[in-house]
Amino acid sequence: MARSPSAEYLVLDIETVPDTARWTPPDPTTAPSAFPPSWAHRIVTIGYLWLDHGYRLKRFGIVAAAGDSADARERALLEAFSQLVAERRPTLVTYNGRAFDLPVIALRALCHGVPLGWYYRERNVRARYTDDGHLDLCDWLADHGASRAGSLDALAKLIGLPGKVGVDGSQVAGLYQAGDQGAIDRYCLSDVAQTALLLLRFRLLQGALTPDRYRASAGALLDALAADARVSSVLATTDRAHLVG
Repeated sequence: MARSPSAEYLVLDIETVPDTARWTPPDPTTAPSAFPPSWAHRIVTIGYLWLDHGYRLKRFGIVAAAGDSADARERALLEAFSQLVAERRPTLVTYNGRAFDLPVIALRALCHGVPLGWYYRERNVRARYTDDGHLDLCDWLADHGASRAGSLDALAKLIGLPGKVGVDGSQVAGLYQAGDQGAIDRYCLSDVAQTALLLLRFRLLQGALTPDRYRASAGALLDALAADARVSSVLATTDRAHLVG
């Protein structure tokens, strides 16, 4: 089902830890950096940034969920996220979300019995060669597998953003075990913020935004995010002249 020209954008990112209740990691002496299969990633954070059809910031935050166990909280997280998407039907924006974030969301919804009807009813959310429904920036910037786009960290730095600062994905499990959910959430929001700014730069690259409109939209979004205490320390090192011009 095609989106209208007035579609909004939901930039999202997830953070996960191994679901050791259902998956046994291999012996660390033989596989010290084993990455869990998609179904064995327990989602602990879903961060999002909502842009209206004019690329103006509407909402920025973490999907709220509570539960008296890890399973109950993850189920509530998935239910809240699925409802958010189903109600507004935005165009999803991710970095490598086609290969990781959305398959993990689908498989964990399968695990917990959470309906994800919008994901299967709306073909363009899963269609690879259209940016109508889901725009995976990693896939598009790699020409759908013809080349390698690089990591979000690399592409963020390429356009003047700081990329990963202080925390990276390899530290999330340790933070989770230490009970530092706040640090995980801030790390996730940093990735979401930089993905949103990369989206605007990609729209300029596509010709969907004129240079003047790009500068205005990127400047306004950067200003709004830089004023948010959750990501201000990361974005403080942005090369504004290179990013905005």
